[in-house]
Amino acid sequence: MKSFRKELWFNTKSRREYINITSDVDECLRESGIKEGLCLVNAMHITASVYINDAESGLIQDYDDWLEQLAPHEPVSHYRHNRTGEDNGDAHLKRQVMGREVVVAITNGKFDFGPWEQIHYAEFDGRRRKRVLVKIIGE
Repeated sequence: MKSFRKELWFNTKSRREYINITSDVDECLRESGIKEGLCLVNAMHITASVYINDAESGLIQDYDDWLEQLAPHEPVSHYRHNRTGEDNGDAHLKRQVMGREVVVAITNGKFDFGPWEQIHYAEFDGRRRKRVLVKIIGE
């Protein structure tokens, strides 16, 4: 069995941002040479998420609006976590809802996606450099 590992780095300009990383992960698959196996993609930071869904802009805005209703950034005093001097208590909760990672099957050198499925990186406490791990195993 072969194994491939690569880190993708992001530096978002805003606190919350949603990035379609499907082509980046697809490039990793091509680099790996793996034709049959599994691909793990996970956010390496506790205030970011990786998820699979449609890339439609209205849906992405709906996610952002919904998450901000569930865990609004302000008032920052609302979160006990922020008593440590942080201001990102909401980002930890948003990450918990959206998830840490995804796993995608690989068949004949391609991802086994359903219709419209794409991989996204969601940043909830941005404006600094963060990474996503891509780990591919198989033959």
